[in-house]
Amino acid sequence: MILWFRRVAVLEAVSYLVLLAASVAKHGFGVQGLVETIGPIHGVIFLVYLALALGVRSRLGWDSATTVTVVIAAVIPLGGIVVERRYTDEPAVRERERPTERSAEPA
Repeated sequence: MILWFRRVAVLEAVSYLVLLAASVAKHGFGVQGLVETIGPIHGVIFLVYLALALGVRSRLGWDSATTVTVVIAAVIPLGGIVVERRYTDEPAVRERERPTERSAEPA
């Protein structure tokens, strides 16, 4: 599920940038139809991002403040990429999930 979250976080960031570009095209150049098409697609991706963020929260060891940060990052352009890089670091996750090693050496 973490891998899916990482992929969707990047996809959400890219779709947000595409939506912003479509909005500029609409209001700056009079291009019609892009926002109406891309908006709902981005909305679905955003909802999937939120659901996955809540789903991986405990597995990644996020506290409430981190979870709120991850959700807020989704409304900032490229925020999903920052989340994917900073909050889903695989080595750190593996380190937290690794059971404590007990020494089997005789005393």
